[in-house]
Amino acid sequence: MDVLVLGGGYAGVTLVRTLEGTLPPDVTLTLVDERETHLVQHLIHRAIREPDLDEKLAIPFDRVCSRTDHHQARVTGIDRDTQTVETSTGTLSYDVCVISLGARTAFYGLDGVAAHATPLKRLDHVAQIRRGFQQVGETGGRAVVGGAGLSGVQTAGELAELAAGAEAAPEVVLLEQADTVAPGFDRSFREALRETLDDRGVDVRTGQSVERATADEVVLSDGSLAYDQFIWTGGITGQFDGRRAVRATLRVDDRTFALGDAARVVDTDGDVAPAAAQTAVGQAETAATNVKRLVEHLRDGDGFEPRLDRYRYSSKGWAVSVGDGTVAQVGSTVVRGAPAHLLKTTIGSGYLGSVGAISEAVQYALE
Repeated sequence: MDVLVLGGGYAGVTLVRTLEGTLPPDVTLTLVDERETHLVQHLIHRAIREPDLDEKLAIPFDRVCSRTDHHQARVTGIDRDTQTVETSTGTLSYDVCVISLGARTAFYGLDGVAAHATPLKRLDHVAQIRRGFQQVGETGGRAVVGGAGLSGVQTAGELAELAAGAEAAPEVVLLEQADTVAPGFDRSFREALRETLDDRGVDVRTGQSVERATADEVVLSDGSLAYDQFIWTGGITGQFDGRRAVRATLRVDDRTFALGDAARVVDTDGDVAPAAAQTAVGQAETAATNVKRLVEHLRDGDGFEPRLDRYRYSSKGWAVSVGDGTVAQVGSTVVRGAPAHLLKTTIGSGYLGSVGAISEAVQYALE
């Protein structure tokens, strides 16, 4: 029996590490990902300012997995009728498939944005942003970050710290079409993030919709803004057909599950789970139980549908770095300064340790 997990992000890696200990040894477990490494995405913004983090945030799959076969290839298509997956190196068949391909940057069809803006999804994007801002810092130009979700807030914070030490006086502008940064979060958390951005000299402009971009200008709903560097953190979409909608069992059909950023999951309370690392990890725990039960059902052939667990989203809190400042929310309490920084460090090093990167976890915590 063959179980395929498509995508080695937070959801995929957490899932295969759990299944390695629960699936029968004669079940073949394969992780399909075009990269050689698992990327610790929620810390990637820190590498803009700290290049030495690059190698600590990319963990080879052969260290992450033990009995799982890593099939290095790009997924190009999924045929659920024939239970096959098309990849850049050939066709794979499966008995159970889990779609956890993560997400790609959404540009929403805005003319020129994809062509002129740098997203923040991979380490090579980090390198581009770092090089680009070095030039901005030398000339005293302007860097524009489009999208003030958590990724945009953290990116603008890193650039602001770099700007403070630059030769000239570069400007960092953060654009958001909503009326507040971090829309969707509690008011006290949003206000703390905005104050921390202001303290670091970030020019935050809310209620500003990006309509298109040229090589040197962002056209907004009420004017235009010249830039020397344009970074886009405006949203995500799924790898195939957007983010697939699934219910709390994470089941797409009789043999297929979807989770993480690849899916739009409605949990057992009827709420849409937010796209976040902690969400993906939590869904992977539910998926691991359900995959195990489905495998047992297919092997035993008793004719009765397996009883599947249902995912319920529960926030573990949020910790957001804004340059050297940190804002955290646990429950309804918002904290800043050293306690928030400690929580952020604990989360980062804790996740590295959870995927087997023990030395990286220790180094990250110490640094």
